[in-house]
Amino acid sequence: MSTLTWIIAASLLGGALSLLFAAILSLNARLSWLSMLVSYAIGALLGAAFLNTLPEAFELSDNPSQVTMTVLIGILVFFILEKLVLWRHCHIEDCEAHDPSHGLTATATVASHHQHDHGRSGFMVIVGDTFHNFVDGILIAAAFMVDVQLGIVTSIAIIAHEIPQEAGDFIILLNSGYTRRMAFLMNLLSSLATVVGGVLAYFMLHKMNFLVQPLLGLASASMIYVAMSDLIPGLHKRPEIHATIQQVTLILLGISSIWLVGNIFPHT
Repeated sequence: MSTLTWIIAASLLGGALSLLFAAILSLNARLSWLSMLVSYAIGALLGAAFLNTLPEAFELSDNPSQVTMTVLIGILVFFILEKLVLWRHCHIEDCEAHDPSHGLTATATVASHHQHDHGRSGFMVIVGDTFHNFVDGILIAAAFMVDVQLGIVTSIAIIAHEIPQEAGDFIILLNSGYTRRMAFLMNLLSSLATVVGGVLAYFMLHKMNFLVQPLLGLASASMIYVAMSDLIPGLHKRPEIHATIQQVTLILLGISSIWLVGNIFPHT
């Protein structure tokens, strides 16, 4: 096969496999477990940002402050995007500012929040994942252009890294109010960015090198923002000690899964 064929095949197969395994892991879970699994998703997002994406961005930059500035700008951009989503919903339906659940009991508020968040966190995580998948496509292409064997190894490592993160994305989309079918379709569309990144990199890799570091920074910003702004506040609505222990345990499990996969399948 030609190098371009290898790149396209690896990108498509990588996206399909990671999506399939993540769907099996997350979509077979009972909906009653959803609020509990959000804690795992938080850990997976933070682990992917701080143990995977950010270290890669720092490796590619001669000036670490450029990476941190990109993350800072990214967090602000995602805050503005979320405000725009809220503004849109405030004009078509009751929004959080006019939420009738305000002032209700803590139990009722948790139940209301669990229904959906107008798709905000799901939208944010898909935007960030698309950036990340695009960069993965560039990495796959770069590896195959050096050597086919190196490309295969790199593709396996990327697929392994994506599985726990994609599972976390599914959980966040479901928690955000998306149906299982829509969650799968949105992740499928996001995974196609890997193919786009791979093909573009094959034809203009040297012209695209400057994009990798800022895209990794933006992907990190989206993961950190969604975890800290949209998901963690929901956990505070269950302050009981047993719930807190459960949440911390699952967050650590999510972080550990990213760390474990990263050590078993390190990026080449």
